Order: sequence, then structure tokens, then C-alpha cells
Amino acid sequence: MWHDMFVPDIPTAEKTVRTVLVYLALYLILRLGGKRDLAQLNTMDLVVVLLLSNVVQNAVIGQDFSVTGGVVGAVVLMAADWAMVRLRTRWWWAWRLFEGRASVLVRDGRYDRRTMWRLGVRKADVEQVVRRDGGSGVGDAERVMLEPDGTLLVELRQGKRAATAGQVRALEQRLVRIENLLSEQSGNGQGDGGGQAGRNG
Repeated sequence: MWHDMFVPDIPTAEKTVRTVLVYLALYLILRLGGKRDLAQLNTMDLVVVLLLSNVVQNAVIGQDFSVTGGVVGAVVLMAADWAMVRLRTRWWWAWRLFEGRASVLVRDGRYDRRTMWRLGVRKADVEQVVRRDGGSGVGDAERVMLEPDGTLLVELRQGKRAATAGQVRALEQRLVRIENLLSEQSGNGQGDGGGQAGRNG
């Protein structure tokens, strides 16, 4: 029993190679599958992801069902992911290679239908994001981009953009200064009126 539980049935080197190869293969499959799938999982996408994990299980573990083999596979998988993140962070070409670049879905208020079809993005999703960011519709958007991580980023037209917190704060400060100037002028006017009344008396 103890032997079956802790002694791997395949060499550690083979398990390491299996895990890294499956990791890279899945990364490539998901990368080519589209950016939308990375951020928005509908029911069908979730089913695919769950089935993927089951399909590649034997490719990772082989005939090994030991605890030690499972731990080794988990450690190798985490190490491969750690190395991939550091690689993308350190070199811009690696980031461009593994992540790609943003895709423009809307330009000057008009859909890029070919790009949306290729990436599998629905008009309803774009409309929802534009309204969430303060626009009334796609016509208010200067650009809508799908980032490499699957996030939809909206740039509204100049006249449709909401004020930032800094702009609101600057406007409040300007209003305070205007109110102070008006109160000072009002106070000076009352003082002059009082002095004039005293001289007339």
C-alpha cells in the first residue's frame, strides 16, 4: 500500500516533461481560442474548460496514480507558470509573443465587424461596456478595444467623457475661490456704503 501511494510509476523527468508540454499546449490552445474566452466564461466555455482538464489528465500523469507523482506534477506546473510570468514581465518581445496586442472592435463609433467575428465578441457585450463607462451607445465611443487579457476598454468621444475625480476636485476648488472673491467684494461694498453713510450724516 505505501509503495503504491508514494513511489511514482514513471520517472520524475518524464513527468516533468509531460507537465511542461501539456501546459504549453493548453496555453497555445487558449491563446488561439480567442481573448474573449479568458475574461468571459459562459456556460459552454465552462464546459469546455472542465472537459479540457479531464482530457489532458492522463497526458500529464501517465500511468502514475501515486501521491508523490501528483505533488511533483503540481510543483512542475506552478514552476512553469512562474517562469512564464517572469519571462513575459522581463522582455517585451515575450509579452508580445505570448499575450499579443489589443484588438480594436469599435473605431469612431463604428463596429469593426470582421474583428468582432474573428474574436467572437457580440455587439451586446460592447454596448453594455460602453453604457457602463458613461456612454449612451456605441456611437459615443471613439474606440473600444479588447485587451490581451480579455478586458474590454472604452475610450469615449471628447464631449461624452465623464469628468475624472481630479477634474471635479479642481472645479470645486475654483468655485470656492470664486465664492471667496464674491464675498470679499460684497464685504468691501458694504463697508464703503457704511462709510459713505457716515460722512453724509
